Amino acid sequence: MTTITQTTSQVTTGSAAPSSAEKASMDYDAFLQLFIAQMKNQDPMNPNDPTQSLAQLASFSNVEQSIKLNEKLDRLIAASDTTLASAIIGRQMSNLDDSISGVVVSVENGPAGLSAILDSGATLLLSDGYRLTGHE
Repeated sequence: MTTITQTTSQVTTGSAAPSSAEKASMDYDAFLQLFIAQMKNQDPMNPNDPTQSLAQLASFSNVEQSIKLNEKLDRLIAASDTTLASAIIGRQMSNLDDSISGVVVSVENGPAGLSAILDSGATLLLSDGYRLTGHE
């Protein structure tokens, strides 16, 4: 006769929302708890296939590493945006058809991406393409 026991995992967080790496870590901990419970409660006369168990463990670990890599890439992109912003302030910029042009006085990072605010008051979204022509 096989006995099945219920395993629960409760996660509590503070007021700040956890990052995706923290969520993955919590999910990974829950996965490990379930994995251990499965190993403890398996039928000794009909054990689980160890290659399948290791494959599950490896797959979950790969997902966790991918999440961490994505967070590092996000930080790298943010640093790159900051470097670009500091490099174009004070430079003459225009869009590709020259309908908007001026000297960049500030840079904003909004939902659509980086935007250059020109001395003419116009805004140039950098993801639409741009031309830098030198210093003022």
